[in-house]
Amino acid sequence: MAHNFKDKNIGVGITGSYCTYKKVFEELRRLADTQANLFTIFSDNASSTDSRFGKCKDFLKLAEEISGKPPITTIPDAEPIGPKSMLDLLIIAPCTGNTLSKLANGISDTPVLMAAKAHLRNNRPLVIFLSTNDALGMNLKNIGILLNTKNIFFVPFGQDNYLSKPNSMIAHVDLIEDTIEKALGGRQIQPVIKSPHVTILWFFISILTNIIYPN
Repeated sequence: MAHNFKDKNIGVGITGSYCTYKKVFEELRRLADTQANLFTIFSDNASSTDSRFGKCKDFLKLAEEISGKPPITTIPDAEPIGPKSMLDLLIIAPCTGNTLSKLANGISDTPVLMAAKAHLRNNRPLVIFLSTNDALGMNLKNIGILLNTKNIFFVPFGQDNYLSKPNSMIAHVDLIEDTIEKALGGRQIQPVIKSPHVTILWFFISILTNIIYPN
């Protein structure tokens, strides 16, 4: 389904789940193609940490290339998002377990968290693209808190590898635009819990492994 977010001001908060960056930045390009007016906000870790998935300076440059604006990388620059009513919607993609837990407990000590706090004061939608290894561990209670918080919506998510990482959950990148469309209308897309196809893949890999290498 093609979406048209023309003239919608959409913020994208990027935190340190580096393994999701390839898919998230591909989706960022697709959002730009919907004619949305994009603003990117980087957490401290996202803007300063290199990983095996790429260098932070390259991601900052790519974000500016896609959005046409320099990324917001400091708390003072993120704070005016609220008073100036800069955004129609803010999505945190990816949202790490660390960011999730702080958001649920009212902590705003990074640019992304400050952007979320400032944006929510305007009673406008905040969308969470979850990506954390402890979703079914210590962060489960925080997911519950945010699911029941006004103006917070989730991109559908599920276990990405229940065999090796049973507590890990990640959102479906292909459902970001559908979630945004629903959230702009004040609705949560359903179903919220939806296991990724990779889970099925791992199931078959496990079966084949046991056949080829029996105990």
